[in-house]
Parts: sequence; C-alpha cells; structure tokens
Amino acid sequence: MRIGQLASRTGVSVRSVRYYEEQGLLTGTRSPGGQRIYTDADVERVVFIQRMYGAGLSSRTIAEVLPCVDAPSEANSDSALERLALERDRLDAHIAELLRTREALDVLMATARAHRDQLGTAALSR
Repeated sequence: MRIGQLASRTGVSVRSVRYYEEQGLLTGTRSPGGQRIYTDADVERVVFIQRMYGAGLSSRTIAEVLPCVDAPSEANSDSALERLALERDRLDAHIAELLRTREALDVLMATARAHRDQLGTAALSR
C-alpha cells in the first residue's frame, strides 16, 4: 500500500508517517518509481507507535523501546521496561509539580476572593 493508504488506515496524517520514517520508527520500502510501499505489518506498527505517543512518550523514547518489538528477547524486554519505568517516574514528578502549582493557584484565588469580598463590604458600609 502507498503512504496515503497507510495514513488513512491508521488515522494519522501523511506527514506523521513521513516523520515516523525520519525518526527511524518506521521503514517502508520503495517502488522502482521511488514511491513508499507499506505492508499490513506497518499498519500495526503505526497503530502501536500512536499508542506510545498517546501514553506521552517522545519519539526518542519510542525508538528506545521498539527493539523489544523488533527483536524480542529478555534483554530487550528488560531494557524497554526500565525505560518505561523512567518515563513513569518523570510523569509522577511532573504530576506532583502540577499539583503544587494548582495549590498555589488555589491560595491566590482565595486571596483574590477575600479581597473582592472586602471591596463589596466596604461599598455597603458607605
């Protein structure tokens, strides 16, 4: 199948498919005329890549995890699991920082509400 068909079957843009190739995440063959040719296995791979992007992984991290898919072994599986655990730790730290930021915003909002309420009370007492 051609690049447009792959994009259509996987729900991604042609530009995304080209990007996956640039990043080394996907490799298609070329026809004698230079057109990209893909297989059903490439459909599955693009869907898998999309799932990894959906989990918040970068193209670099995906490239580090793909050997587990391309050449299954205990070593590759262990390496992929370690990399995914690092990503999860990074996300946990980011979530904790977002929670601290939200708490700080809540304090600012409470202060602003109290100030607004004081303005309303001062206007009533005049």
